[in-house]
Amino acid sequence: MILITGGNGVVGRRVTDLLHQEGVPVTAITRADGDLFRPQWIEPLLEGVQAMQISPRATGPGLEDLLTLAVKQGVRRAVLLSATTVDHPAGEARFAAQFKMAENLVTSSGLEWTVLRLADFAANALAWAPQLKAGDVVRGAYGKAATSPIHETDIAMIAVQALRDGAHAGSVHTLTGPESLDQHEKVRLIGAAVGRPLSFQEISPDQVKQGLLAQGLPEEVPARLLGSLADYARSPGPTTSTVAELLGRPALSFVDWARDHASAFGG
Repeated sequence: MILITGGNGVVGRRVTDLLHQEGVPVTAITRADGDLFRPQWIEPLLEGVQAMQISPRATGPGLEDLLTLAVKQGVRRAVLLSATTVDHPAGEARFAAQFKMAENLVTSSGLEWTVLRLADFAANALAWAPQLKAGDVVRGAYGKAATSPIHETDIAMIAVQALRDGAHAGSVHTLTGPESLDQHEKVRLIGAAVGRPLSFQEISPDQVKQGLLAQGLPEEVPARLLGSLADYARSPGPTTSTVAELLGRPALSFVDWARDHASAFGG
């Protein structure tokens, strides 16, 4: 049995799907099942679990207790979803520190471990879907902010390898997409996928912040977003070849992702 925390997240859903396709028993835990910030309730579910995927945002301050319970119940390995900001700083230091703390807890837990440091998800572009369903312009801050967005399928395929047989035990992998793209380029590529000429219009960071807060989002959301974008506008995020090396094929591109999700943008 494999247990997935953050089971309704972009990566959690894809990993769960792939494991189901391979006939591997899997339990996906979401917030509807219980609060992993206080994980004692999950102890009975860990019986018979060989491996678990950990999303630090799902476990929060309960991660240390969760790992203790996992060791107690005989779980063998853990795969942690971390972030490239741990070794390629961008945005507010407090957010990278949270991922680094999670890494330290997992690697010192006594479990067999793999750490996946993940770049900007291509799926983050889904935040633009409401604007693009209503028109042909995305309005946002820091148009020149450049990252190498990664397709969730590539993350999931590597995570499945690590979860199933410990293929990457003791490894820290920095996973990115194959090319660096700024926000103007990402919007243009979505336009090509949906067959419409789309564009990115830059507005001030404060306008973006106020818009997000007006939607009822917590202060942390614009802080995470705008801090990282500001730094990536000055210096692009990392680009690695690790996905291709681990999967034996080229990493999926942002174009691939945009085609896969064209319907979300009205395509």
